[in-house]
Amino acid sequence: MPELPEVEHVKRGIEPYVTGQQIIDVTFSDKVIAGKDVGKETIIKGISLDAFKTHSIGYTIQSVTRRSKYILFILKYDAGERILISHLGMAGGFFVAQDVEDIVIPNYRKHWHVIFHLDNGLKLIYSDIRRFGEIRNVAQLSEYPSIIEIAPEPFTDEAEAHYLSQFSHKKFQKMPIKQMILEHRVIAGCGNIYACEALFDARINPHTIAGTLSIAQRQKVFQSVVKVLKMGIENGGTSISDYVHADGQRGTMQNNLKVYKQKTCSNCGNDIVTAIIGGRNTHYCEHCQC
Repeated sequence: MPELPEVEHVKRGIEPYVTGQQIIDVTFSDKVIAGKDVGKETIIKGISLDAFKTHSIGYTIQSVTRRSKYILFILKYDAGERILISHLGMAGGFFVAQDVEDIVIPNYRKHWHVIFHLDNGLKLIYSDIRRFGEIRNVAQLSEYPSIIEIAPEPFTDEAEAHYLSQFSHKKFQKMPIKQMILEHRVIAGCGNIYACEALFDARINPHTIAGTLSIAQRQKVFQSVVKVLKMGIENGGTSISDYVHADGQRGTMQNNLKVYKQKTCSNCGNDIVTAIIGGRNTHYCEHCQC
C-alpha cells in the first residue's frame, strides 16, 4: 500500500500538468459502471456516477495537495468549490498522458478506471490493478470524517506534541508501539514499511507496549519516523510491488531498507525476524531492537 512518501511523489508527478486545468469530461471504466449498477462502491464512493460528473465537469483544478496518504484536488467553478479525495488503496496510481495507451506500465494501462479529460489536451488517469482505491467528490472535507481525524502532518511543528499526547489514551498505552504508530490519529502517513524501518532506527522492539516506553524513547520513535519518511521522499518512495511514479518510474527506497522484507540485519548480521503485530507483518532484529 502506498504510504506518505509514495503518495507525495504521485502528487508531485501530476501537479504541474493538472493545476489550473479545466475538467471537460469524465470517463469511467466498464468495471466502475458495472459495480455501481449492482450497488457496489467501485472506486467512485459516496456519490453516483452522474453526480460525480456533474460536480467535476466544468470545474478547474485549482490545486493538488497531499494529506497523509490521501491526494486532494481542490476544484473551483465560479463561486463553487468541490474537493476530490483519493486514496490509492493497495495498488492505485494517477498518470497524466495524452492517451491511456501512453501509460508505460502494462498492468496500469490495462486497469484504468477513471479518466479526467483536461482542456490542455491531457488526461488525468486513475488506474487501479486491485480496485481497492477510491475517489470521492465532496463539497467540504467534513463530509469525510476519516480526513478530519488524521494527526498533523509529521513534518509540522505541532506533530510531535500531538503524538506524545496520544500516550495518555488507555487504548494506545496498551498497544505494541508498532501498532500504535500505524494509527493515523497518532502519526499521519506512517504505514507498515516505514514503521518497521523507524523502529529499527530507534532500536525499539516493535512488540514493546507503548505505555512502558520512557519519554526519551517515545521521542526517539517519533524522530525516527520523521527520518525514514523523509528518506522515503528523497528516494522516490519504495517500489516493492506495484508502486510507480506518475511517469511510470520506480522509487529506490527499497535499496535502503534495513529490516522490511530483509533476511539479515545489516548492522549485526543476525537473521531478521517476522511477526504479526496488529494484523500486519512486522520485520525486526531481535539483537539490535532489544
